[in-house]
Amino acid sequence: MDAVNEWLLTWGDNLWTWIVLPVVIALGLYFTLRSGVVQFRMIPEMFRTLGDRTPRTESGEPQSVSAFQAFTISAASRVGVGNIAGVGTAIAIGGPGAIFWMWLMAFIGGASSFIESSLAQLYKTRDKDGFLGGPAYYMQRGLGARWMGILFAVILIICFPIAFSSLQANTIQATIKGSFGDDAVAWLPWVTGAALAVLMALVIFGGVRRIASVTQTLVPLMALLYLLLGLVIVAIHIERVPEVFASIFTQAFGPNEVVGATLGYIILTGIKRGMFSNEAGLGSAPNAGASAAVTHPVKQGLVQTLGVYFDTFLVCSITAFIILVSVPDLAGAERGIGLTQGAIVDGLGQWANVLLVVIIFLLAFSSILGNYYYGQSNIEFITKSSAALLTYRLVAIAAVFLGALVSADVVWNFADGAMGFMAIVNLVAIALLSGVAFKLLKDYNEQRRAGLDPVFTRARLPEVKNIEVWEDELSVTGPIPVQKGRRR
Repeated sequence: MDAVNEWLLTWGDNLWTWIVLPVVIALGLYFTLRSGVVQFRMIPEMFRTLGDRTPRTESGEPQSVSAFQAFTISAASRVGVGNIAGVGTAIAIGGPGAIFWMWLMAFIGGASSFIESSLAQLYKTRDKDGFLGGPAYYMQRGLGARWMGILFAVILIICFPIAFSSLQANTIQATIKGSFGDDAVAWLPWVTGAALAVLMALVIFGGVRRIASVTQTLVPLMALLYLLLGLVIVAIHIERVPEVFASIFTQAFGPNEVVGATLGYIILTGIKRGMFSNEAGLGSAPNAGASAAVTHPVKQGLVQTLGVYFDTFLVCSITAFIILVSVPDLAGAERGIGLTQGAIVDGLGQWANVLLVVIIFLLAFSSILGNYYYGQSNIEFITKSSAALLTYRLVAIAAVFLGALVSADVVWNFADGAMGFMAIVNLVAIALLSGVAFKLLKDYNEQRRAGLDPVFTRARLPEVKNIEVWEDELSVTGPIPVQKGRRR
């Protein structure tokens, strides 16, 4: 098993160093320049559209989940192991400087997130719960490459609801076991895995709207709990905050004497762990973004970009400061959840273990639900078979159960490699379709400059083909008139 793990680690590092990393940076910068730095310029618009009214059918029912609910589904997947265990791993390997590169790539990746989620909205389709879409759909409809969509869908299903969800379950059981210390019993992982599997089944068999309702409750709660915990620890060590800020920036550009990380490895670690956490350009969040009912595709593109910032600049940063103010000496630091857990206990005492278990559960379980939804939307792209969907649900539940029992090292390294392939396939697609996204952005800005609440119909871009949903009258169950040119 050690040989397999070492091979996966080497193979994954080579993939990221020579292929994924250059493509992620180059395309992120291109999207940033071509969009006029949309990820910064339109931050106020992101908050405005987050609370937009959901379009309704003639009967008064919402057409699908709201922009905010789609935001929470994607945030549920983003905010999880990557924010606690992943940041801990990044700091243990790359030192404080890895956080700088995580921040920088979140900003650059915000443009990629905007492009992919706007395209997912444009090329979405209808289903019984509302809307369905994502990279597989814009690969088929926008590029005419169904084979590419199927390839992406298969990689995503392996990566998210199987590999990443098993990691989330593993982190939950490791945190629970760690809170018991030497008193932990051998059967604890079995009980944890079984409980997670049952809870997951109760939610996912209720459909996307039940997932949305659960994540709408869990995401704000877990964020608030974790932020409060982090702020208390930072306040206790407030005198170290200037030193921590300085170390993040000074150690981002040179060898780290403490952990022996070279500049290239610091950058690679920060970007890899950052993409695992915020998923910008990875192709996962557009699956949630496409489910929202909005009046213009750009609106959800902006909302999903805000999700990248929420994940990295807020939740990941809190983890980084918890560790760096509490653990001045990183030499020999434990990787992953152990480093974060130790920092929290050092700052607040053993009682904080109980609170951390609750937070980890909320973070990781909501991620499991978000991961599951991503897989479901891609299963339904490949086939409409109810038997296939049932099989997928059972496999996803089994992955969570088994994830609580096995060692995470091999799964982490395998997931990193799968994530790299997934990112490449998606980034190639959005690069080829980016011209369409820029047209959408231009249309949105023109309507805003005219003082209107932007409303899109496919007649506004007649040259773009294979758009299913955006007819002149938008509805799931029947036509309803669109208030064209609504003034705010």
